[in-house]
Amino acid sequence: MKIVLKQDVKSIGKKDGVYEVSDGYARNFLFPRNLAVAADATAINEVKTKAAAQQHHAEEELAAAKALAAKLTDRTVVLKARAGQGGRLFGSITSKDIAEALSKDVGEPVDKRKIVLESEIKNFGSYPVEVKVYPKVIAKLTVRVEE
Repeated sequence: MKIVLKQDVKSIGKKDGVYEVSDGYARNFLFPRNLAVAADATAINEVKTKAAAQQHHAEEELAAAKALAAKLTDRTVVLKARAGQGGRLFGSITSKDIAEALSKDVGEPVDKRKIVLESEIKNFGSYPVEVKVYPKVIAKLTVRVEE
């Protein structure tokens, strides 16, 4: 008997999958526990619709991430900081500081956890920075620290 799972079932498969199981297992175990429904035309159509909607949302997120990456790429962010003798900063420039400056420049929020610093920024100068906007979508920019 063909069934569509409503939840993940360890011995069969994942939610919204169409599987072939024995009639007794479906009638006596899966159906009474609301773990599955019979794979009729409406159930299969519902599964296809959910899959298409999920793919559509993923494509929209990817397009938005690529647009944000295009805005961020080759941008130079200028941050002002105070320093002691020898150009060494009091403290350091963090990913939070960079994210706030980028958000103001671009007009869209940038998550500080997505900013990858090669090393700590503790001196004046220019530093390359990567922003992992989305899996496999990376924007490279420059952070310039001035007095």
